[in-house]
Amino acid sequence: MKWISHQIVTGAVIYLATDSLLLTVCGMAGAVIPDRLEGDPRRAGDYWLWRRLHRGLSHWPALYLFVIALLLSLRPAVPFSAEDPVMVPVAVMAGALLHILEDALCGEVPLIFPGDKIGLKLFAVGSFTEYFFAAGLVLLAYGVRLAGGG
Repeated sequence: MKWISHQIVTGAVIYLATDSLLLTVCGMAGAVIPDRLEGDPRRAGDYWLWRRLHRGLSHWPALYLFVIALLLSLRPAVPFSAEDPVMVPVAVMAGALLHILEDALCGEVPLIFPGDKIGLKLFAVGSFTEYFFAAGLVLLAYGVRLAGGG
């Protein structure tokens, strides 16, 4: 998916889950981390090498899940709150995880092992179908919100 789609879909999902604008913005920032870690393909010396390595280790969910587990293990055992400072980096990592899930809808990403990629390939990146699908996910999130009475 394009970054704008990642940010919009991730923002809708995180806002639905948290009701927090701060956590939503943090999640939207995290939604570009996996691609950011790989660098800019336009500046890569060898685009095809970059392309072959794209959606590799930076798209492996275990890394982000480990960071979330570590952050949550360091906080006191009290009920979760959007105002809890540890939730800011957790929201960033959640944004990265949602990016990976979203990429699995239009390509392949590593799941269990960094070298073994799986995905659905429902649409091409940057296509009308991507934007239509992203809009549908946002509307679905909004519908879930309305159905829940919010």
